[in-house]
Amino acid sequence: MILTKKVRLILTDELSKLYQSAGVARWAYNYTLRMQEMNHRFGGKFISDNDLRKHITKMKKRKKYAWLNEVSNNVVKQAVKDACAAFKAFFNGQAKHPRFKTKRRTTPSFYNDCVKLKVKGNLVLLEKIGWVKTNEPLPMGCKYYNPRIKFDGKYWYLTVGVEVTPEKVELDNRSVGVDVGIKELAVTSDDVFYENINKTASVRKAEKRLKRLQRRASKKYKKGTPKSKNLLKLEGEIRKQHRRLANIRTNHVHQATAEIVKSKPSRIVMEMLNISGMMKNKHLAKAIANQKLYFFKQCLQYKCERYGIDFVEADKWYPSSKLCNNCGTLKKDLKLRDRVYHCTCGHHCDRDLNASYNLRDYQAV
Repeated sequence: MILTKKVRLILTDELSKLYQSAGVARWAYNYTLRMQEMNHRFGGKFISDNDLRKHITKMKKRKKYAWLNEVSNNVVKQAVKDACAAFKAFFNGQAKHPRFKTKRRTTPSFYNDCVKLKVKGNLVLLEKIGWVKTNEPLPMGCKYYNPRIKFDGKYWYLTVGVEVTPEKVELDNRSVGVDVGIKELAVTSDDVFYENINKTASVRKAEKRLKRLQRRASKKYKKGTPKSKNLLKLEGEIRKQHRRLANIRTNHVHQATAEIVKSKPSRIVMEMLNISGMMKNKHLAKAIANQKLYFFKQCLQYKCERYGIDFVEADKWYPSSKLCNNCGTLKKDLKLRDRVYHCTCGHHCDRDLNASYNLRDYQAV
């Protein structure tokens, strides 16, 4: 299996080259989308990424586009591929229409050729940038997949896929059901509750500071005038605060999923999530987004694969919350506000805990 390794780049004089490469990647992506949209509007067929790359190679010979030669040709090549793949996914009904990337809202990132990526201790060789120091060494003597250099608002990172062998672990002959939600991040059939990190004092304090910074910044915007230095400074602080909140939530998900997997069950069952449908509820959309439920499923899935645990997704229409785990009665009139499950057989149980018990006993048809 392939795991992603993420290391921070410790920069000295390479900062301008990184921003330049990210800018060229953004331009190539937008140029490809523009060409595909114009071609589609006039009834033309889909332009292959190979034809577009050849066209951009000819453009490099013009003096007007000489700046494209200052970065690696693989940066442009991969940006064109990404844009074509996004356009195909839209027409196949797999994704929404791809948007143009803006300098203000888009995360600066670009591709580095995996063959030309060299590692030597705490140093990595990036194309047309040179040797860059990292905060920790990357694995050596293995094949790298899809290296990307990204900026998260504070630091530049290199993310690269590395092939690893799944570990052989002695597993218990038991099944664990995992019910996710908003009140609690997750409840397992082992009677373990993982709290909603967004309700803790540290996250609420960070969100309160973010609101104050955004309020201060909104008062400094003036239409038709360039941004002041104070406003740019505030925008930088807002980006860092967003980064801090995202890191807190990501870390909490990783800790919860790692603890579930390290209990060493032979099987983990989780309900199939319809996140796009859940996000249509305007009253719960923000709470659902902050819980990172799809990321929770991804983490649990790859960690199960790493330790040889069977990961099962229950059917989307399986009524895990409405079934009584004691007698099997289906309670059709169960409301979302009913946090305790009361059955006619006399069984009383926490709603989420009851759902986790049903998921534990789930058998695919």
